[in-house]
Parts: sequence; structure tokens; C-alpha cells
Amino acid sequence: MRSTSRKTVFITGAAAGIGRATALTFARNGYVVGGYDIDEVGLKSLADEIERSGGVAHTGHLDVTDADEMATRVREFVEAAGDRLDVMINNAGTLRAGRFEEMDIAGHHKEIDINVKGVVNGLYAAFPYLRRTRNSVVVNLSSASAIYGQAELANYSATKFFVRGITEALDIEWNRYGIRVIAMWPLYVQTAMTHDVKTGTTESLGIRLTAQDIADAIVEATQPSVLRRAIHQVHFPVGRQTKVMSLASRFSPGWLTRYANKKLSQH
Repeated sequence: MRSTSRKTVFITGAAAGIGRATALTFARNGYVVGGYDIDEVGLKSLADEIERSGGVAHTGHLDVTDADEMATRVREFVEAAGDRLDVMINNAGTLRAGRFEEMDIAGHHKEIDINVKGVVNGLYAAFPYLRRTRNSVVVNLSSASAIYGQAELANYSATKFFVRGITEALDIEWNRYGIRVIAMWPLYVQTAMTHDVKTGTTESLGIRLTAQDIADAIVEATQPSVLRRAIHQVHFPVGRQTKVMSLASRFSPGWLTRYANKKLSQH
């Protein structure tokens, strides 16, 4: 393996949306980018765009629910990128909206497989390489729906509570190795994933954030200010609405938080 001083980032779900915007943003910041997805056509155009701008990209097929493939792709990237992994971004996810009992059980299970097992697989595969890279960071894509369970997004919201929990736990566990584990908390984002989503909360709050908003927030979170480093910030709400809701939930009694969410969801 060749050594390099150039930082590296591995991103799941990189072919489109938040993953793609994040890959391009890290590339502009001088990182060697690993972009992985099941959409190989999207990955090809991503790699071309990064390389046209003078960056370095490694891409490949990845089904995040397959632990063996995840381990292989992370290892291949680290070997190709100079034996280091500075940032691991567990971005791949899916969202299904509607009344819980009206959606098929197979779809619920698939959402859990991608949003939960995919994150576990990414964390497990990346750990050995994060451990030997100084000041490495894991970024897990959580959601504002991890503040309080969301009507019409019950299963999705539950998967993001899992992401919240494992982020908090591993940030404590892996601190001994110098690995930060953080979570991004956006509200609804203007991507293909939310194109046909219509719930009470999308009607009440709108879909205001862009993929670039999230990408910029991720890059900023991996390079924290002195204050954020001092307080060891783990969760990063993205956008004014999420910041307000996150702050309010800390001081609001449970019944009031439930009432607010009930009103926003129009139930």
C-alpha cells in the first residue's frame, strides 16, 4: 500500500441526492473520494465530474445490506486511497411514507435493512481503518424524525432513533481510539427520496433543505470549531426548523412535545 497525506472519505449512497452533493463537496475540499451505491450509472457520472475538476474518485457497486460486500468495498477503497480512512459517511437510506398498517410488511423490513443494518455494516467494516487513521470521523445520517416519533413515518422514524442511539454509544466507546462518531439531523430534503412524499408534516413544514445544505453541514461538522470540539457535539441539527425543534425538545415536557408533533402531523 502507498501512503498519502491526502485525506479520504468513503460515502454510501453516493450516486445521487445528499450522497452525491457530499462527494462533490469533499472532492472540492481536496479529499480522495470513495463513492459507492447500487446505481452504477450515477456513480460513473459522479466519478467523471470529480475527475474533470481535478479530484480523485474511486467508485463501485455497494448494497449496504450485504455485510460481506461492505467489508470488501471499504477494504478496496482504503488500499487504493493510501491506507487511510479519515471520514466514513453512512448516508444510504430509504424513506416510505404512509399509515403503518397500510404499507406492506416486506417494505417495512427493507427500510430497516437499509437504514439500520446498512449503518451497522458500515460501522463494522470501517472500524479497523478508522482506528489507525488519526482524528478520524464517522458521520451517520439521522433525521429530525429522531427527535420524536413521526406519524406516517413510523418505521422510518424508528430506524433513525436507532441511528441516534448507536451514534451516541459508539462516540463514547470509540473515543478511546480517537474516533469521533456524529449524526446529522436534517428535516425534509429536496431529493428524489422525498419527491412523492406527502404527509401532515411535509404540508405543515414544507421541504426546504437542499442536498447541498446537508453536504455543507457535513463538511463543517467533520471540521468542528474550537467550541464544538470542547463541548464534544455529537448531534448536528441542519436547518433553522430542526434547530428550533431540537432545542425545544430538550426543555419541553413529554406531553407538550407529543402535542406539538400531533398538531404538525395534522392528526
